[in-house]
Amino acid sequence: MSTNTETKKRTNMYENVMREFDKAADAMNLDPGVRKILAATQNEIIVHFPVKMDDGSIEVFTGYRVQHNNALGPYKGGLRYHPTVDIDAARALATWMTWKTALAGLPYGGGKGGIQLDPKKYSQSELERITRRFTYALGENIGPDLDIPAPDVNTNAQIMAWIADTFASTKAPNQRFEAFNVVTGKPVVSGGLEGRDRATGFGVVNSIKKWAEHTGEKVKGKKYIVQGFGNVGYWAAHFMNEEGAILTAVQDHTGTIRNDEGIDVEKLGEHVLQNGGIAGFTGAESVDGAGFFGFDCDICIPAALGNQITTDNAGSIKAKLIAEGANGPTDFAAEEILRDRNIQVIPDILCNGGGVIGSYFEWLQNRRSETWKIEDVLIRLEDLTGRAFDRVVKTADKYSVDWRTAAYIVALERLEQTYKERGVFP
Repeated sequence: MSTNTETKKRTNMYENVMREFDKAADAMNLDPGVRKILAATQNEIIVHFPVKMDDGSIEVFTGYRVQHNNALGPYKGGLRYHPTVDIDAARALATWMTWKTALAGLPYGGGKGGIQLDPKKYSQSELERITRRFTYALGENIGPDLDIPAPDVNTNAQIMAWIADTFASTKAPNQRFEAFNVVTGKPVVSGGLEGRDRATGFGVVNSIKKWAEHTGEKVKGKKYIVQGFGNVGYWAAHFMNEEGAILTAVQDHTGTIRNDEGIDVEKLGEHVLQNGGIAGFTGAESVDGAGFFGFDCDICIPAALGNQITTDNAGSIKAKLIAEGANGPTDFAAEEILRDRNIQVIPDILCNGGGVIGSYFEWLQNRRSETWKIEDVLIRLEDLTGRAFDRVVKTADKYSVDWRTAAYIVALERLEQTYKERGVFP
């Protein structure tokens, strides 16, 4: 992929956010003043920081944190380590987080960020130093009551533990315990939540089940494909497997595999853990991935990066449902093609909202000094994701709009009401 194409894709992500925002704002006749507020980010933080590598050399890294809106509560959103991280991507993802938390009914705003790097090029000790130095560079711009990061692309519980430890180490001894709540997605023994690792994938599948209930379909026996087999892709496939659905194709950064008779989800998950990707898996055939989204299936779950479904491939999609496990996988213009073809889309801010709901549960657990059982976490998660789905369907019927626009309207109505009740500080 050329650099120009990569730049275009990253820019388009923020353009997609604003087009979707404008469409929903027009449909609901959003208050003009509130519209101006929500169209802008509140804070954009860029830090450049040096880190000593294992060979003694020095590299300077660039990190980002965009805080879109905190009218409903602290900024909340992930940190990703990826070469495509830049200010436009962070703006888009932070804005999406505002809509996602408002839609779910959580007391959060939206934030997002990360570091522009390819983590595969660095050792574990280098990643630890990079993470700790990034945390120190962000300083007081994050905090348990201000901005609470979480894992995202190429980040995990270990990285969250390093962030929590570094942030807490800068505090006075009597403040350090509370300071560990600066992030969610921590290891369970370090205050993490049982089930947080599977929360996003669980939410994706719960949304699919709600779609099936709404349309009179059955998940059992449905063939589905997944793009991306990291945390979200694997857990979505795990729970789809429990529902009796059949995984027939998977694509990730290492290749594309296909088996129309069904791929063993757990064996593939073990293979990815051991090998870093799906390439070389013997339980399916390695195939050309150029036409992945055109593979025959009932359900497509994009769970990788943004802007994967475009005008180039939307016309070839055979699935009747796209469940967006990733953030912004469908281009604005591509979705118009999908609507014309009667392909339903469960939008990202609804479909993958289980992750931030799980993070909210962890935050509550930490603040209350409690330990929640995984069974209780999944019950509560199913309840909140289900209620969000019902609100979107009801709003779509009320305004005669698609589900993505309806999801935005639900979020914007909550924010609009908040600003109207509180007013704007002069």
